[in-house]
Amino acid sequence: MAILSWTPSPTAVPMAVSASWDTQQRPSYNPNAPRKLKPIHNLEVKPSPTITLPTRTDPSVFDILKQRPTREVTPVKVDSDETYLGYERWLPAAPKVEKPRSVFNAATLAYIGDCIYELYARRHFLYPPLSIEDYNDRVTSVVRCEAQDALLLDLLNDSFLSNTERDVLRWGKNINSAKTKTKKRAGAAVYNRASSLETLIGYLYLTNVNWLEKLMQRLGFSTGASAEMMLKEMNGAKPVQ
Repeated sequence: MAILSWTPSPTAVPMAVSASWDTQQRPSYNPNAPRKLKPIHNLEVKPSPTITLPTRTDPSVFDILKQRPTREVTPVKVDSDETYLGYERWLPAAPKVEKPRSVFNAATLAYIGDCIYELYARRHFLYPPLSIEDYNDRVTSVVRCEAQDALLLDLLNDSFLSNTERDVLRWGKNINSAKTKTKKRAGAAVYNRASSLETLIGYLYLTNVNWLEKLMQRLGFSTGASAEMMLKEMNGAKPVQ
């Protein structure tokens, strides 16, 4: 049998071999696993203190409408159809429609009536001059559907409205509207009654603006004549009789 032998070459380059191994003992559990906490006995849980919020009492719409210099004034007699809102001509003029209910629906009249109602509200608080924040606070308080509902209920307690106008109110009360935040906040009944008032205002805007002036004055808003005389009194001028 032949014996093989190996002799390294004198020109061979030696190679270094490195190795690594764990020198620390591994734990017998997974340190990342959720730990089971021991229950704590006899732990007294103190109830949180009761917080009593102050009750918000908003003033009524009737009190808000009185937040301006109230003076007894004599309305100026106006017998011309060219006057509206206390001015010689109202722009844009209302379209001449003899029978609005045959042309428009209740939602359309409530749409334009809402604008006219807010215009009266803004003009009502125009004197004395206030900041924009005060203007917005007062106007918002009387254009809310809750305020419109209160004014309408007070209006229905007397015989100010005619049978035709009461019929317009019933017509506007049945407006089908989507669920809005306002309707959800105030309720469907209040929201529908407020819409009926806006429908009546829109109806009178198209048919009889002079009677609309009297209606808004009955609700508590200043009319064109009273606002003009109030401005003269505030400026120190004697109103013309």
